[in-house]
Amino acid sequence: MSPKSRLYTLVKAWKNKPFQEVRDACGEPWLGLSSQALEEQQSWSKRQAISNEPIFNLKGTKLTGSLFRPLLSSTDAQLLRLFMEGLDTISYWYRSGRFIPGILPLPIHAMASSHCIDAISDLILNSRLPVGLINLGILRLPDPDIEHPCKEGLLRLRRLGVLMHLMQFSGARQEIRWVEEMQLEAIHIDMSQLRSQVLPLDLINQVQGQQTQIYASNITLVKDLENASLLKVDHCYGGLMMPPVSRHQTLHISDSRIAKAIFSLHPHKNQNGDK
Repeated sequence: MSPKSRLYTLVKAWKNKPFQEVRDACGEPWLGLSSQALEEQQSWSKRQAISNEPIFNLKGTKLTGSLFRPLLSSTDAQLLRLFMEGLDTISYWYRSGRFIPGILPLPIHAMASSHCIDAISDLILNSRLPVGLINLGILRLPDPDIEHPCKEGLLRLRRLGVLMHLMQFSGARQEIRWVEEMQLEAIHIDMSQLRSQVLPLDLINQVQGQQTQIYASNITLVKDLENASLLKVDHCYGGLMMPPVSRHQTLHISDSRIAKAIFSLHPHKNQNGDK
């Protein structure tokens, strides 16, 4: 090819073009794409943030849910936007053919605000997600002065089919009363807090008697997984099971290989009762 050919000149000019100019050019509408489609395309990479912590059954053989972590540390200004992102993530899985429940934590003062509950209710109704996919995480119990409006807000969301989880359950008497009175679907126990303590087997049996699911959180050591097995919890999550991933990566999760490998190392009985 002659160096003076038109093709050579065009390729050389494209190669030497500054990256900023190429990026700006891509931002212009082309090939008939609408501005809305371009906005969705540009925000796709933002939605691939490592925000979703996978939750498994006790043996790590089945993905049973996901915790949307950005809401754990959101500010009041970010709250509704992040809640909408969490709903969009659950919808993304549902449209892709995966029935993956998502846990969306909210600060307790937001649940006591009628304006906030109004906005959250609208977002949930507009999502058109089936019952069972949206789970609300209660980060802590309310103070007495806002307990009544908080309960009213939670009951409004429950009428929309939202399931309720009490995060960071410690076994306090007030927490047990809430589990019974509000008929919470699940509690979460931080397993790192039980490493040097006697396991609360009686308390767990009492909670399970209320048909409440038990989640073991913050599993980072083999000891945590062993304690979760002794407590006969229903679900586990933490760094040992699988670290947080993007919403697209969540679609391809089938099991927790780490948990399966750990349990496979423990001796088990065959059908004859021999080890």
